[in-house]
Amino acid sequence: MEMAYRGRWQAEIEEMRRVLAAFPMKEECKWGKPTYTLDGKNIVIMQGFKEYFALGFFQGALLKDPKKVLVRLGQSHAGRVMKFTSVKDIAAQAATIRAYVREAIAAAKAGLRVAPRKTSDLAVPEELAARFRTDPRFKRAFEALTPGRQRSYLFHFAAAKRPATRAARIEKAMPRIFQGKGFLERD
Repeated sequence: MEMAYRGRWQAEIEEMRRVLAAFPMKEECKWGKPTYTLDGKNIVIMQGFKEYFALGFFQGALLKDPKKVLVRLGQSHAGRVMKFTSVKDIAAQAATIRAYVREAIAAAKAGLRVAPRKTSDLAVPEELAARFRTDPRFKRAFEALTPGRQRSYLFHFAAAKRPATRAARIEKAMPRIFQGKGFLERD
């Protein structure tokens, strides 16, 4: 995604580099994006999106976030981002950025990491539990999926607000589950 917007956010990337220059982190290119590491640990990543430029914190969920500027994107468990729309925006928040990066570095040096989610921590929607009761073969196929694939389906099913939508999502996903494929996996 970032590649398509690289030119658009070039000035913001340069401004963020200036803000981060004081830290002993190493800039590397990972996933096609400027990523800052310390002792081999990922600390932050710069990402350009259509509507905004972001500084992503790999273990952002550990940060205290007193300014309430960190945003959780999608189903990310540990990661958090700070969003910006201009060079001026980054310059105005430079002190906050530095404070958050300092905290992220301290967490990395201390070896702190957000504990990975366990599939067992996630609720199984009633519609899925009912389907398991009536179709043991489907239940076995679901349980044979990797934990990450199970989680992605559970998130997808649970995100629907209406029971009918949850049931429809389960029905639609059944062939892929029987194939052992994850929700986000391409054919």
